Amino acid sequence: MRGPHNIIRLIRTGATLERTGAMNVVLDAFEAPRALRIVAHALGKPFQFLGYKGDPKMPPATRALTALGPAYIKFGQILSTRPDVVGEELAAQLRVLQDKLPPFSRGEAMAEVQKELGQPVESVFEEFSDPIAAASIAQVHKARLVSTGEYVAVKVLRPGIERAFKKDVDAYYLAARIIELFAPGARRLRPMDVIEHFDGVVRGELDLRLESAAASEYAANTKDDAGFWLPPIVWSLSARRVMTLSWADGIPLGDNAALDAAGHNRRDLAERVLRLFLLHALRDGFFHADMHQGNLKVAANGDIIAYDYGIMGHIDEYTRRVYAEILFGFIRRDYKRVAEVHFEAGYVPANQDVDEFARALRAVGEPIFGMDASHISMGRLLNYLFEVTERFGMETRTELILLQRTMVVVEGVARSLDPRMNIWEVARPVVEDYIKQSIGPRAALKDLGKTARVLARFGPRLPGLVENALIAQTQNDQPQKSAFWSTVLPAAVGAAAGAALVLLLNALS
Repeated sequence: MRGPHNIIRLIRTGATLERTGAMNVVLDAFEAPRALRIVAHALGKPFQFLGYKGDPKMPPATRALTALGPAYIKFGQILSTRPDVVGEELAAQLRVLQDKLPPFSRGEAMAEVQKELGQPVESVFEEFSDPIAAASIAQVHKARLVSTGEYVAVKVLRPGIERAFKKDVDAYYLAARIIELFAPGARRLRPMDVIEHFDGVVRGELDLRLESAAASEYAANTKDDAGFWLPPIVWSLSARRVMTLSWADGIPLGDNAALDAAGHNRRDLAERVLRLFLLHALRDGFFHADMHQGNLKVAANGDIIAYDYGIMGHIDEYTRRVYAEILFGFIRRDYKRVAEVHFEAGYVPANQDVDEFARALRAVGEPIFGMDASHISMGRLLNYLFEVTERFGMETRTELILLQRTMVVVEGVARSLDPRMNIWEVARPVVEDYIKQSIGPRAALKDLGKTARVLARFGPRLPGLVENALIAQTQNDQPQKSAFWSTVLPAAVGAAAGAALVLLLNALS
């Protein structure tokens, strides 16, 4: 429940921030005004003795969030990908958060598995290891199936994690309200939206059935992508709090020494991980939104293996086309077209000047293109682009921010493998191919066919629509007559034309 009782949780949070030295770091990152600073220190300083000490070896913000527990660690991980919200310095601190926590016991994990699957663990697994990885929400065990002898990975949610997260998220909502009340200038950062986004991400991760479904959809989309593989889900051994998938060994994508020793081509891996991300985002509109090194490994045959599907990004087809045109315009350095796309999509208000906007975009793009290949950054470009569009009145687009933050992470992974990689040269063929497929005569015919099929579905309703309109017309009801000419008749004609077009398209195919 969101209410005043959450003040106690905020006091404990404030006390921990004060005790670890993180309070001023956080307030400075958010450029907090005086009123908010007074409130924050009032909730923390007098109660420092209630705060957790944390690990003094860690940076202040990381130390505080780690001490406060799993919900705060997860929140910090998400904020680390939002330098637009917390600033570059704090985002850099939060990136050092390790995705490792003290595990819960093997016995507790086995009890959770037995409860969820409804059968004794021994009847399903002849081996069940101690935890091999422990994160903020769940941990993973290696197990061996009784039925086939196959090794699998079993992901189990932490006991009581749902309740713990709910309590902390409730306090976050109260904190966001306080920020909006005492720091009107911070409203541009949309603190409530940030918390709602975090809440939605966590809710998705707390139901492993949703993660299993996401993994299944992702695997279906990418089954023909060369050099990429996902461990199959074992549906019969997966439930709300347990997810089982085939075991997949590999070298972590961040271990360059091991990759070199195994003879893998790091330049090829760098280019492939970037191409795959763009391909999934543009072609499928469904992409892995947490592609850091910890979730990517390289199999012995060179395939990239992706893990952890709790955070996936969705982009509708129209937004994909807009994004592709924006990227393509920058690649060609056609800033006028990039500006026009923003106006056509309604991202920038029509009362702004398109030529002035194009000049602002040129000021963003040209310095980046003038850099050495090793310094060209698509993530930096998108960050600058959002700064410019904000000045021209563009509202925050949540789906594009998720895409941007993932792009930054993927670019970082690629750069760690090959610091000299030219981002634009790798991206160009993927974007150009998508443009050819989605924008042009062939795409127009495809869109027309989809529209026709939608219109054709209204065919069975046409007689009733026409009959009702004619009855209304004979009653000399002028408004109804007007409605006939303005709505019913065009709909009828459109549906008839659509049905005819569907038949034509089917005949041609």
